[in-house]
Amino acid sequence: MTPAEQQFRAELVSLLPRLRRFGRALTGQRQDADDLVQSAIERALTRREQWETGTRLLSWLFRIVQNAWIDEVRARGRRDRVLAPEEAGERVGVGGTDAQIDALAVRQAMERLNDDQRIAVSLVLVEGLPYREAAAVLDIPIGTLTSRLARAREQLQGLLADPGRSKEA
Repeated sequence: MTPAEQQFRAELVSLLPRLRRFGRALTGQRQDADDLVQSAIERALTRREQWETGTRLLSWLFRIVQNAWIDEVRARGRRDRVLAPEEAGERVGVGGTDAQIDALAVRQAMERLNDDQRIAVSLVLVEGLPYREAAAVLDIPIGTLTSRLARAREQLQGLLADPGRSKEA
């Protein structure tokens, strides 16, 4: 393995937590996110020559994760089956601190956003990508990204203020 390949792999490994977090935002489930990231990493390793040296590896990897998710959603639609959601009582009986309860409320509110809004929030607010870079990852105009973020922020504020509020609100 060449030094360039070793450096590429080392940087890829260092980005795994961020890729998993983005995968979780896309899928809503830890197991699906892990499978998605594994698939994306495999794609990145087999198509390493497509990455342009000097560009941000993270953006390239986010794009691969997103495309892998799109492929998975389409495949599920063709198979006409959906993986079972996490059990509603997963956290029953588990005590939590205020910070854990707040984090759970935010995660649940994020799950109620539509896919486009959840992905935009994940890239910009969670992962800290600049608007221009996030728009490039999503292959949308920057104005579309800012609109999605504005609507998502408004909906999140409403959901966190009133957890019983519906998704359509």
